[in-house]
Amino acid sequence: MIKILQVRNIDSFVESRRQKTSEKDRKTVQSILNDVRKNGDSAVKKYERKFNGRKTSQLRVSEKEIKETQSKISRDDRGALRSMSSILTWEEAHLLGGLSSPKKIWRDKSAKISFVPIPSVGCYIPGGQARYPSSAVMSVIPAKLAGVKRIVVVSPPGRDGKIDPLTIAAAKRCGATEIYKVGGAQAIGALAYGTKSIPKVDKIVGPGGKFVSIAKSLVSDQVAIDMVAGPTELGIIADTSSDPELVALDLISQAEHSKDTMCFVITQSKTMAKRIQKSIEKLIPSAERSSIIKESISKNGFIAVCKNENEMVELANKIAPEHLELMVKNARSFSRKITGAGLVLIGKNTPSAASDYLLGTNHILPTNGFGRTRGGLSVLDFLKLQTVVESDVRGEWDELKTLTDAEGLPNHYKAVKGRSGR
Repeated sequence: MIKILQVRNIDSFVESRRQKTSEKDRKTVQSILNDVRKNGDSAVKKYERKFNGRKTSQLRVSEKEIKETQSKISRDDRGALRSMSSILTWEEAHLLGGLSSPKKIWRDKSAKISFVPIPSVGCYIPGGQARYPSSAVMSVIPAKLAGVKRIVVVSPPGRDGKIDPLTIAAAKRCGATEIYKVGGAQAIGALAYGTKSIPKVDKIVGPGGKFVSIAKSLVSDQVAIDMVAGPTELGIIADTSSDPELVALDLISQAEHSKDTMCFVITQSKTMAKRIQKSIEKLIPSAERSSIIKESISKNGFIAVCKNENEMVELANKIAPEHLELMVKNARSFSRKITGAGLVLIGKNTPSAASDYLLGTNHILPTNGFGRTRGGLSVLDFLKLQTVVESDVRGEWDELKTLTDAEGLPNHYKAVKGRSGR
């Protein structure tokens, strides 16, 4: 059963609901990363066998395997992939165009700022309890549009030792240059440190479970990462006008991802809280993937009852969930008060489930409170801001001497002054 909780102190409430990394999990992931760094492919294969129960002889997906996937994909699957790819491509290209010519942005006569693509990226595509070809689309398309030359996809294989055919097709169609059958912390280690089969990359992007998120955090001193994009989070702000069954359906739709998802409601109405609670209890038993949903909702779900609207806004912004649905009156004006969520969805007819596929927004979003400082994955994550400057420093630099003296760095001034008259 989902818990109904009265909010008394917002900061302590947020702290108590935040998903925390245990020291045991951190040590487990660190030992995997250390092993992969030292032993490369053999360590990667060892952990694939240990955690996924399968022996992997060849990590890279061959061209033959890629071609074979075509016969395993239905016409409807191909059409759906094309639609999702086209919508996201249009949105990302529009963003790229908004950079006002990303190749040449002039600040003055001596300095130029430009956007250049990152040379290589690794895109983690989750697997395990579900298949996620949509995540391949969401990560590979922005990389391709940015101009990244080497786009590496890693994804855990199924029990047959193969990656889901639709995931392979999506990755290849969108522009992946390499695809590997490996998941978990060992995949992150291989991308960060490099192995004989999997050369290292410059940046790692994509969502994943608990171990993947910990691994990304731990390797971030060696390789760039996009964000902590861990288990799914959905918050819904509801009022007396909300439809409790729609609220319940949306919570269930995200809770089906895994037992680690966090799905919750914020409201002022105790009556609405009880109606939502009853709707969830009614719908879960007949839902597909009900065992995952039930564990997720009972372990991490909650309905927070606040005193007033300001308290609801403050709580939502401090939790900063991955998705935040506004199922309230005047949802559009309410949205202007929300600054913390990874993605804000306005009104009862903008469910987070649709945003995962066909709304043109990227579903790779920050979790664990990081929505306060960044939004979803985009073409910008695959571009580096490059600054080039040319000047003539010969002349008088009294201001420079004042500044270098103030900081106790006299040789900075001498290096500049030494150019006078030359």
